[in-house]
Amino acid sequence: MAEFSWDIRSPLDRALVSGAYGARGDAGVLLTEIRNFDLVQVMARRGKAADMAKAAKGRFGVAAPETPKAVTTADATLIWSGPDQFFVLSQGGKHGTGALAPAFAASTSLSDQSHARVLISASGAKARAMLAKLSSIDLHPDTFAVGTAAATSMDHTSVTIWRGNDRADGQAVFNVLVFATFAESLWHTMLDSAVEYGVNIGHSEELT
Repeated sequence: MAEFSWDIRSPLDRALVSGAYGARGDAGVLLTEIRNFDLVQVMARRGKAADMAKAAKGRFGVAAPETPKAVTTADATLIWSGPDQFFVLSQGGKHGTGALAPAFAASTSLSDQSHARVLISASGAKARAMLAKLSSIDLHPDTFAVGTAAATSMDHTSVTIWRGNDRADGQAVFNVLVFATFAESLWHTMLDSAVEYGVNIGHSEELT
């Protein structure tokens, strides 16, 4: 019997080519795929929203987001994903489904989304302009401040987007979670939208 070996690959493995793309000169957009992360969706059961909030406070030391925002802890980010539900984004398995189950089993349903989603980070002087071509969300800093999140669509593709901490040079950072099956299509659309600004492309094994 033939033996098969399955290699875990990113859905962007073929599409992502590190390096410069588009207009020459200083790149206006940096696009980075973040890999090797744990992503768990936490969804309150009927009538259990208050219990979920209490469990989140006990587990992470902060309140789970009840409105469209992202809350950063020492080793995780809690991202609003809809009424009475949120994502837990982390690395290293500390906040995977097995680790979260003891705290949340009585009040929530947990869904491991680690291999079902792709995480793309967009930053740079023209990142906001590039994203504005693809979404109706107002990304102006007065409206979409650090920590703001939204469940929306980009080019007819459902995404969760939130603004992370600014880079050291003060440029805004936007994080986009997209279903793996749509990731390659959205990636090409983002590149096409950024080509006039110049793009640096890469991937990272560390959350930013």
